[in-house]
Parts: sequence; C-alpha cells; structure tokens
Amino acid sequence: MARIRQLPTSVITKIAAGEVIERPASVVKELLENSLDAGATRLDIDVENGGAELIRVVDNGGGIHADDLALAFSNHATSKLESADDLFAVHTLGFRGEALASIGGVSQVTLQARPADAAVGAEVACHGGVVSPAKVWNGAAGTRIEVRHLFFNTPVRRKFLRTAATEMGHICEVCTRIALARPGLHLTLNHNGKSVYEITAAASLLDRIRLFFGKDVSDKLYPIDATQGPAHLYGFIADPACDRGTPKMQYLFLNGRWIRDRSLGHAVQEAFRGLLMTGRYAVAFLYLDMPADHVDVNVHPTKAEVRFRDSGALFSFFLATIRNRLSAENLTARLRPPSPALGGMPQGVAPQGVAQGAPWLTPRQDQATPSLFGQTGFPTFTKNPLPEPRRVEPQGGAPRGPDTTTPPPVNGHAGSEAASTKPPANAASEAAATFGSNGSKAIQLHNAYLVLETPEGMLVIDQHALHERILFEQFKERFRAGTLEAQRLLIPEPVELTADQAAKTLEQREALAELGLSVDDFGNGTLLVTSYPAILGKTPPGEILKSVVDYLTAQERLPTREHLLNELMSLMACHAAVRSGDPLTPEEIAALSGQRHLAQDAHHCPHGRPTALLFTRHELDRQFRRV
Repeated sequence: MARIRQLPTSVITKIAAGEVIERPASVVKELLENSLDAGATRLDIDVENGGAELIRVVDNGGGIHADDLALAFSNHATSKLESADDLFAVHTLGFRGEALASIGGVSQVTLQARPADAAVGAEVACHGGVVSPAKVWNGAAGTRIEVRHLFFNTPVRRKFLRTAATEMGHICEVCTRIALARPGLHLTLNHNGKSVYEITAAASLLDRIRLFFGKDVSDKLYPIDATQGPAHLYGFIADPACDRGTPKMQYLFLNGRWIRDRSLGHAVQEAFRGLLMTGRYAVAFLYLDMPADHVDVNVHPTKAEVRFRDSGALFSFFLATIRNRLSAENLTARLRPPSPALGGMPQGVAPQGVAQGAPWLTPRQDQATPSLFGQTGFPTFTKNPLPEPRRVEPQGGAPRGPDTTTPPPVNGHAGSEAASTKPPANAASEAAATFGSNGSKAIQLHNAYLVLETPEGMLVIDQHALHERILFEQFKERFRAGTLEAQRLLIPEPVELTADQAAKTLEQREALAELGLSVDDFGNGTLLVTSYPAILGKTPPGEILKSVVDYLTAQERLPTREHLLNELMSLMACHAAVRSGDPLTPEEIAALSGQRHLAQDAHHCPHGRPTALLFTRHELDRQFRRV
C-alpha cells in the first residue's frame, strides 16, 4: 500500500486554483474584489483574447506595502482577518487569502503597487508559483496587476477554455455584477484594445441597468424599499411583461456582494406567481443589507453562496414586499402597434429592437408605494358574488345550462381552452352590442374575445382567461372562509391510473379532500372519486382528477401544501371557466365584463396569461392619423 506523503507546494497551489480559478472571468472577479476591498473607486480592466493571454486590472485603492508584496502570493495570507471570530462577521468581499496564490500558481503575474503615503512603490513577479524578489516601481498610487498566459503550466485546463467571445461574455457578466453592486464605482473594460464598457461614477443604478440591459428593461422597473427588523430590502422589480426564459436576470446583492440563493430566488418567483406563465422568470435587481453576523459567507471558495441565520423570515419578507408592490400597479397590458409614421413597414412587423407581437406594460408613476405588510399568505379577496363556473351568471338572471356540444377540456392549463370549430349559433347576435354594468359598450368577437369601450380607449378581453381568474379567486375566498362545499356522488366514478400515479395521488388525499375532491383506493391503480367541489357544476369529476394527477406526476419534488392547493384551485378554475369558442348571451357578456373589477390581479389569469389588452384612445387616433 502506498505511503502517505506531503504534497509539494506547486501541487497544492494547482489544486487550490481548481476550486477558485475556473476560467478567465474567475480571475477578473477575484482581482476586482481585492481592489474594492482596498477602497478603490475606479477600476480599469484590459483583456486580450478573452482573458487567456492577458488580464490587466488597475485601481486607485490603498495599494500594498512593499514588504507585503511577496507575502500576497502565499496561501491563506490576507489583511482582512485576524482571528477565527472575524469569520462570523465578514465585511469584505474577500477573506480567504487564496485568490492571488491560486492565480500565481497557474499563470505569469506581475504585481505593482504603491500606497498613497509612500514615495515609491514596488513590483514583484510570480510565474507558476515562483515569486521573484521585489524591486522599485515608480507608478501612481494604487495597484496594477497583470495576469498573462493563464493555465500555461496546466495545458489540460487551458484546452477546456471556450472561444474568446464566450470567455469575454463571462467577463462582461462579472463586470456587470460589480458595476451594479457598487453604483458609485467608475469602471472601464477594454477587449483587444477596444472599449466595451465605460461606466462613470456619476451613473445611477437605473443608468447602469439601461446600459447593460437596454431601455426596454429600465423603463419597466418598479422601485421597492422596505425594512423588516435588521434587514433592508431595496432595488427594482420589472413588470411581468418583461419576463425571461431563464432566471439569469434576477440579480441579488447582499451587503454589496452578488450572491445566489435558491430560497430567495424562489420567493421572487412565488411573488410573481399568477403573473408569469410556466417556464418564465421575473426580472429583478434586489439589494439586501443586513448585519454581517446574521449571514455566513464562508460556504464555498467562490463566495457566491451564503447561509442566513433566519432564511424563513427572509423568504416571507421578500415575498410580501414584492407581492404588495406588484399589487399597487395597474398591470393591464397596453397594446402599442407600430406608428403610422413608419410608412411602408409591413403589417405585423415591429420596429427594430421591439419584439413582434409582444405587448408591454407601461409603468405608472402616479401611484404611491403601499403598506408593505398588508397581506400574508393568500391575498384577501372581495366578498362580492362572482360568476359560477361553466356559464357566466348574468346579474339578475338565471344561469344558462351547460352546452353539451362544447368539446371536452384538454389536460393542462393552456390547452384546456381549446377553441371550438363550430360556427356561432347566430352570427348577427355575435356582433350585437351589449352593455356592462357601468354602461360601457361590449361585444363578443369570434366567440373568444370581449371588446369593451373604456374611458381610456378600447379593452379586448380573453373571456376564458378572465373567467378563470374570477373563479380562481372565488375558490380561494370560499376555501379561506371554510364554505367550499363538496357534492357527494351517489355512484363513485372510477378513474384508472398507473400504480405510480395512484400512489402519488393517494399521498395528497388530505389536501384534495380540503378542496372537496375525495378519492378512495379501489386497488390495481384504480381510484374512486366519491365527492367533488360543488362549485364545479357539471364538470366531469374524472377529468378534474386526471388533471390533478398530471400535475402531481410532473413535479420533481413534493410541493408545499400552500403551493399544491394553489395549483389545484387554478386547475379547477381553468376547467370550469367558459372556453374559447363558447358563445355568450348579451346578459352573460355584461355579467363577465361588469365583474372584472371585483377580481384582484384581474389583469392576468392564474397561469400568468394576460386577460386583457388595452388599446388606448390616443393609439386609435394615431392609427387613423388624427394626431
């Protein structure tokens, strides 16, 4: 058996570099954090060949004493810690003392520095972990470090580097995080002699967001500012219409440090639940300030992951703050077609830089920030009566019976409103004008959309999405009040499932029973539906259970009780709502449009689709060239 032996310093350095230095962007991150810890207010970064050949960082910070330059390349040598107790109250970005040692072990580094109170500075070189003697350097106060030929002595690591453009993209992301974390910082970035970014110290946070992400993002931001105990949360959240396909534009900063935190990211998504479609992510730039002894940053060498003393309280704080801020805004989508001044632009073609067919929301600046802790858990809903499912109950009239020719719903929220191909029963009555409860004109088009006259212009409503939102809130209101009635079946309805599906469904039997959907095990994968919510009317109980089963089996992990109940209620509301293709009587149109204002978050259905588009009077006048 091989004997235990001490590894040489060169091997230890390369092992440490594998944890800290993943790519050129990792070098840039460590160097910039060292500069900021030294009090730098200006950073100049020069990169060649995506950082593989050269990374140069020049700062105006406090510099390094000549006697400490060689020590800076030693493992676990740092000026930021003195005792073990300091680990539990870290106020700096770096503290491990590993970065320069790791960088010097896999590259050729030249470090030049001069403290402001020194007449001259000093310079040392570190090639592959070997440090040269210090010599005099006549330069400006601060620190200048050059990293050349990264991974020159570890060719296997160098082969894993991507193209220069890809590596430069990662470096730009590091600079973006640093620039957003420190709004008063002057930062320049050059690649192969060409300027990439130049952000002045006077640039505000909004200016920086506009520079990095464009006007389409910066113009759709809502400011937030809230305090709970020692925690202070501020920054911006974007309008739901500004969603993205990945969570990469959710920036979270803790005490000036960019971090990743799964719990807080989940809180952001939960706050936007019902405003975003499945697979879409909110855009947010959030800053959290709290005492250093309330958080542990000594989790991973990259320092991107942290542990909070009370993560549950922070989750609730994030959720309540963001949710209440969103509830203060009018999120009804405003449709803005191309300007007539664009002349020969083909119909349906959007101007350059604007997504075709993607209406965006106009932020309103005239509303004050609401009380940040006015609600917890489920939102509070109105006590006014809401329309029953399957048919819209006209005000003062009896509900119409179910349409037996309506096609069965499709499992899943988006497909369950599959349009009927049957022609309208009366084409003339389809376009006949009716009136809402407030006297506004309203008509139904294509048995799918309601067009209303409003003081602002013209509102086009998706009848299924709006009715789904109203029913969803009715489910919640009755559930909160404990009045969600269940209808017992005289003859239980059998539903055949696979053994796995049946097992997962039976695990959630109690949660289903709370919603009035009771199931029993009949054996061999067959479940018996013994009762279902009375609010569903004549919707087949078996279809509802199959939709629930599809949702449960699609989850990688067991959802929380609140999340499960929320999803089940949204599924039931989707199946019970009127569908695209269902003709409505004038009384039903008036009932649905007249009760829109009773629903909270009426601008989106529970699955995140917009329920209405507003075509303003001004836009109408522009299209007809009246203005």
